[in-house]
Amino acid sequence: MDIKLEELCAYQLGELVNDKKIKPTDIVTYFKKRIENKNKDINAFVYTKFDDAYKRAEELEKRLANNEYCGPFAGVPFALKDFLPSKKGWTNSHGGVKCLITTDSDDGVFCKAMEEAGGIAIGKCNAPAYGFRGTTDNKLYGPTSTPYNLKYNSGGSSGGSAAAVAAGLVLIAEGGDAGGSIRIPASCCNLFGFKAGIGTLPNVCRPDAYSTTHPYCFSGGLTKCVKDSVILLNYMSKYNSRDPMCIPFKRNYLEEYSKPLSNIKIAYTDNFGIFETDKDVNKVIINALNSFKKAGIIVDKVNFNFKHSALDMAEEWCKGITVDCAIELNNLKKSGIDLLNEHKEDFPDEFIHYKNLCDKLTIDDLYKFNLVRTDILDQFENIFDKYDFIISPVLCVKGIENSSDKNTKGPTNINGKTVEPLIGWTQTFLANFTGNPAASIPAGFIDGLPIGMQIIGKRYHDIDILKLSKIYENLNPWINKYPY
Repeated sequence: MDIKLEELCAYQLGELVNDKKIKPTDIVTYFKKRIENKNKDINAFVYTKFDDAYKRAEELEKRLANNEYCGPFAGVPFALKDFLPSKKGWTNSHGGVKCLITTDSDDGVFCKAMEEAGGIAIGKCNAPAYGFRGTTDNKLYGPTSTPYNLKYNSGGSSGGSAAAVAAGLVLIAEGGDAGGSIRIPASCCNLFGFKAGIGTLPNVCRPDAYSTTHPYCFSGGLTKCVKDSVILLNYMSKYNSRDPMCIPFKRNYLEEYSKPLSNIKIAYTDNFGIFETDKDVNKVIINALNSFKKAGIIVDKVNFNFKHSALDMAEEWCKGITVDCAIELNNLKKSGIDLLNEHKEDFPDEFIHYKNLCDKLTIDDLYKFNLVRTDILDQFENIFDKYDFIISPVLCVKGIENSSDKNTKGPTNINGKTVEPLIGWTQTFLANFTGNPAASIPAGFIDGLPIGMQIIGKRYHDIDILKLSKIYENLNPWINKYPY
């Protein structure tokens, strides 16, 4: 069968497997060769588990021999993110932090969903320490590059996952999004990256059940087409009463996805009134929006009137995302394990800086954090009173060049204005403060580097983002624009 498997969407390969036109073990062999030949250039995978993958493939082949339907992603190779526990018996490093390497105690929501849908886990992909930045680089494994230009970073924190999919090393990969960590690498690697809204997916954490709510953190995937993300959402969105935010009902997103949107009104902003953004990036987004206009969709440019600056918001995000990490390290210290003292060289300086700030937070600091969240919520809802979606650039710049010091960050200034370098050069983290669903969709290129367009939807209207994304995908297909 003369098919280049890397060019397929995940659901297309699943159809071939269920139709017995290709064997899962042959698929594993095919992608094993691609990973061995190409991973060294982009540094997407930090380790692989091919023995486990072959065992899983053989199990699927036995089921297929009995004429079982093995799921929409039957035989599809997928990658996990080397950050939090995601597959029992495998290891994670919290994003390249050597002293934090540990064995996964259980399967994560993404892994469970992919395996239920028939997928085959291949290995784990690179991420920054604690997922604490919009790039992928760390002291243990180094930077991950976008396959489009090896001098540039793949984005973060799910950058290894995004690079693996864009390079055709797997067809779908795990992402986690606490400030843009699905959408940012999707933008840098020309993928579709969907971040679900609050309550859509279960997120069970202990001992603190609310630890992923300041800001809201989400699991998800990096895909080459919208339909793959819809199928994934169907398998991931299961109610769990131990998540205090989880919505207690089940929806068939694939069925709803087939129903059209009508009377669509889009609000466009190039900078939310607070971000410094490269003019060329804005031109790409405006050109992409013209497709919606030609389809008869109303697109209006709108103004936001935030009380806080982008720098203030980014710094509040950095504190908020560090709080639980600081608590974890402090509890270890109380038990006699002082990692920041004994293994300081394993942690990036920026993380240590914000960890120390968190140790000194006051009641007033916590109040300011919630004021920022409220400011964003109110401004979003002012727009959603009149519009269905907010569209903006994902990034304020065309891309981030890799650094040679294993500590790649974003710019400290854009257009002569000071920018927070970890996350402040993106426009993604606002939606994590509020819990709105959001996505990055390929919009075009600048100097060969992909540019992502961000779509933010109303809370609990996840499916509408997927429907709008499908409209754009039909008008501007990007499936043939990968650097295989």
